[in-house]
Amino acid sequence: MGKNKFHDGPGPSQRQLRVGELIRRTLSEVLQRGDIHDPDLNRMSITVGEVRTSPDLKIATAYVLPLGGKGQENVLKLLAANKAELRRMVGKKLGLKFTPDLRFQLDQTFDQMDDTRRMLNLDNVRRDIE
Repeated sequence: MGKNKFHDGPGPSQRQLRVGELIRRTLSEVLQRGDIHDPDLNRMSITVGEVRTSPDLKIATAYVLPLGGKGQENVLKLLAANKAELRRMVGKKLGLKFTPDLRFQLDQTFDQMDDTRRMLNLDNVRRDIE
């Protein structure tokens, strides 16, 4: 495998970040407007927190969370069932040469923030900070 001469760092390239953000915005818009033909999915309010793409832009992983955090497993099943329609809509709106395969995972960011907040409120940590 050849070395990418434009990107040597361990993180995502600018292109991956740009395409991921475009996909995130498009998915959010499609889910918000209820353009999907699945009434169960249209009834839910879903937050798309982040989309990460593979280096070759063939796979896009969307990190999602239902509003209020209830019905998380149900959201993943509904999104997986409507993956083809969502992919078609993303491809049509973005006009990419190849539309990446969409994968969905639960967004754990809010849980991690709560854990960090809880950790910072510990007495021994507060004593060290002050």
